[in-house]
Amino acid sequence: MNNNSGSDMKGQRGASGLVMLVMVLFFGSLLTLLLKLGPAYMDDYTIQEALNDTKGLSEMGPAEVRSQINKRLSVNNVRTLSAESITVDKDGDRVLIVVDYEVRSPVISNIDAVMHFKHAYDMSGQ
Repeated sequence: MNNNSGSDMKGQRGASGLVMLVMVLFFGSLLTLLLKLGPAYMDDYTIQEALNDTKGLSEMGPAEVRSQINKRLSVNNVRTLSAESITVDKDGDRVLIVVDYEVRSPVISNIDAVMHFKHAYDMSGQ
């Protein structure tokens, strides 16, 4: 005799509708954060690459160095960095470049994410 009283079905439970909804909301929130915060980190990576690739800075003055950096960044379509965020100190052959800036990105309604970036580059003898 086949006795299907339903006790075997209790061992075959899956995710309920509520659990699936929570999972979709959680992963949707993570995806939203990634899409909102990702471009700021990509721009920061581009800024680092532009500053690492600069050559011949020891012959230039601070204004020329800042101008060259701004040209490189505009070619790479980086608009998050203002000219006031770049500090150039020159002492003989040593050029010290400090980039200190923050990016605000709206996440949801009146909630913003603030990302602060600070990098220092010592270009000695370049």
